[in-house]
Amino acid sequence: MSVAEYSAVPSAADGDWPAPTVHEPLGATLSVPGSKSLTNRELILAAIADGPGRLISPLHSEDSARMIEALRALGVQVQEVAGTGSFGPDLVVTPANPMSGETVVDCGQAGTVMRFVAAIAGLARGEVTLTAHETALHRPMGEMIKALRAVGSDIDDEGTWSLPFVIHGHGHVRGGDVEIDASGSSQFVSGLLLAAPRFDVGLTLRHKGRRLPSLPHIDMTVEALGHRGVHVERPNANEWIVPAGPVRAKDVAIEPDLSNAAPFLAAAMIAGGHVSITGWPAHSTQPGALLTEILPIMGARTQRRGGALTVTAGSSGIHGVDLDLSAASELTPTLCALAAFADGPTTITGVGHIRGHETDRIAAIVGNLRALGGEAHELPDGIRVVPRPLTGGLWRAHHDHRMATAGALIGLAVPGVFVDDIGTTRKTLPEFPQLWAQLVGSAAGNAER
Repeated sequence: MSVAEYSAVPSAADGDWPAPTVHEPLGATLSVPGSKSLTNRELILAAIADGPGRLISPLHSEDSARMIEALRALGVQVQEVAGTGSFGPDLVVTPANPMSGETVVDCGQAGTVMRFVAAIAGLARGEVTLTAHETALHRPMGEMIKALRAVGSDIDDEGTWSLPFVIHGHGHVRGGDVEIDASGSSQFVSGLLLAAPRFDVGLTLRHKGRRLPSLPHIDMTVEALGHRGVHVERPNANEWIVPAGPVRAKDVAIEPDLSNAAPFLAAAMIAGGHVSITGWPAHSTQPGALLTEILPIMGARTQRRGGALTVTAGSSGIHGVDLDLSAASELTPTLCALAAFADGPTTITGVGHIRGHETDRIAAIVGNLRALGGEAHELPDGIRVVPRPLTGGLWRAHHDHRMATAGALIGLAVPGVFVDDIGTTRKTLPEFPQLWAQLVGSAAGNAER
């Protein structure tokens, strides 16, 4: 989609969310719910494990709900039970062996659901139809379809190489050797690796083509498999070997979603003051863990203490930087919002694949910033943001949760910004409006002291 299609911004209308502006430094301590990426990986692994298992403090959002509904449609039992966390119940997952077909799975907008469920659907008996919300039917699936056919899945896509399509499940998938061009999404690799232990002969998977995006997400998948007794060999950077065998049932605690924490931490750099996120893991394969390296480069001070990460605004403001963000492309909207207030231009590369996310994120960011008077440019593999004074106006979310939260960040310093669909944050962080209000309220609290 072109920038021009994103640039025509109407005036605010009823239902648009007024992004609050703050005039005092922040001083917030917040908790965020569990990682979407970890929750959906662990749901898949629990569904093909050798017995029941429990997910502790999982994410409850539209994306995770889609995964739960998909697994239930395949005959897997997913039961909510009382948990100890503050963001909802735990989940007990009881596998179905074999899984049942003759069902329709609506993936909504969830890329993890469409890629991960497609990989295990061949293990079911009967037809499994995969479809998605009309705004997500464009998301890349052709390489996944080709790879699944290569390992023995029986797929009818009517020649479209896209959703919707039908998987004729035969109760097993042969497996074997396969090559894939996963430059469009690391989820192709993760989906195949997650299902591979249940393939008859396991899987040898090779990536060909351009560089892989979001490598931490693949590392996350490999680590999750290892915790369940599946050792993944990696002879080189673009090859994975997964043996056939059982997936161990176990109870797994889900880390907080570090990428969802990004807008709150970045807020301290825009508004001043400090913001702390509790429960920050000492080690994590989440791409959001790279915030502890990226934000200091852009001018912040970071500190880990008592299990929390605190970001404090630096004395010299926000710095323009050159970043290869291929390992953490989901942070692009947040970092572009920061870049709009920097002391010089910022160039982000390695993120061309985010054109195929919920929306074309590069065009959406450029269009939104230009509509508020800013300067931004599309690059073949990224985006360049040149700071300019911004004015109020409508920030379009384009059905994309990360676009919506970027608009909230801009609004902290620019009066009169309205986000047209803050509700899209339900996809991965339903509590966002309440948590943002708590963040903004901490500025008022500072003013009173």
